[in-house]
Amino acid sequence: FRRAGEARLKHGLLIAATGWLLVAAVGALPFHLISVRLGGGTLYPYADMANAFFESVSGFTGTGLTMSLRPDLLPHALQWWRSFTEWIGGMGVIVLMLTLIAGPGASAVSLYFAEARGEKIHPSVVSTVRTMWWIFALYTFASSVALWGAGMLPWEAINHAMTGISTGGFSLWPDSIGHYGSLAIELVLLVVMFAGAVSFAVHYQAMQRGLVAFWKDVQTRWLLLLLLAGVGLLGLENLHVYPLGLAYRKAAFQYVSAMTCTGFGTVDLSGWTDAAKLLLSLGMVLGGAAGSTAGGIKVIRLVLLVRGVSWRFRKLVSPASALVPMRLGGVVLSEQDASRRLEEAALLVFLWLGFLVVGIFVLLHTVPASFKLSDVIFEVASAQGNVGLSCGITHPEMATLGKLTLCFNMWIGRLEIIPVLMLLRSLFRGIE
Repeated sequence: FRRAGEARLKHGLLIAATGWLLVAAVGALPFHLISVRLGGGTLYPYADMANAFFESVSGFTGTGLTMSLRPDLLPHALQWWRSFTEWIGGMGVIVLMLTLIAGPGASAVSLYFAEARGEKIHPSVVSTVRTMWWIFALYTFASSVALWGAGMLPWEAINHAMTGISTGGFSLWPDSIGHYGSLAIELVLLVVMFAGAVSFAVHYQAMQRGLVAFWKDVQTRWLLLLLLAGVGLLGLENLHVYPLGLAYRKAAFQYVSAMTCTGFGTVDLSGWTDAAKLLLSLGMVLGGAAGSTAGGIKVIRLVLLVRGVSWRFRKLVSPASALVPMRLGGVVLSEQDASRRLEEAALLVFLWLGFLVVGIFVLLHTVPASFKLSDVIFEVASAQGNVGLSCGITHPEMATLGKLTLCFNMWIGRLEIIPVLMLLRSLFRGIE
């Protein structure tokens, strides 16, 4: 039975990895075919299939890097398709499939966890997924109404609500949210982005028990504290560029957008200092909570590693016969469980950073010499963290190798690497 369970999980990982690629390939067709049919103008980038594929991968992985120079001039059909790919991708293509066709059982569980999902809301995976969709749809509607009330037109509010709550980041404007110059819209989106980066299980608990559920959750607590720390440091870094109030307004929006892996922006980041870009890169690498629509390494793994170092040190200085418990979110873990979780977190972080370095190395050989190392680190972190902020490297005219490299980083970032490694292994050794 154990071997059968391992086989089901293995097949779930393979389905997740190949499923995302196939969906992205099919999703590229509307961009390409409409561009070929209508031709010229703002659609010209999508005439190149590599650009259309890039846009689709970026959408379905919830990243938001774009090949469109003027998204405001795209046909409404493509504006909607861009937003829809992120809305579906934020929740997950495999999760959508489970909602529509899966029944209870181990196969559903394998598919659910293969897509890098966190804890379940209900014992049944299918019930969990359906509850998640209800929460997601409710938040999308509430976000649309709030953005409309803050000053967006209805069409703009719907699209930005879809890409905001999914932490995707596609915008209808070339300068993203900076187009509006509205404090009210920025404040609404700060709440929307934060909501998208919090675990669905916590949202469900908050609906049952009130807002105190957010603070009781260890991931949400750490996420909030890390956001406050990041905004504080980034604001200080920008004081020589902006006056105090504006420095922290820009810092708050950009850092929350980066760490929640949304990708909305209100400034041109190419003019920011290397230190500011690296701070944002750190936020993009860390990411949001497990079980949310956000990308990155995930806050829970940072919590595990920090608590794990403290636990290992306490074990080191305690008598050999002493039982040293490790606590995580109010739960006392056994020594075996604590060690297993630490090993898994450390392995994932190691692989994540390893692929980040590979992406940086490849992209350095494809970008113009005018871009610095900090720019390349920023762009690859944005792709692999499924964020979408850009310092100008992502462009329709960038080298095809560079586009494919960023596509690969987006893909492995969305699936958290293991399913992709399983797929690559099966290509060489066959499916067992």
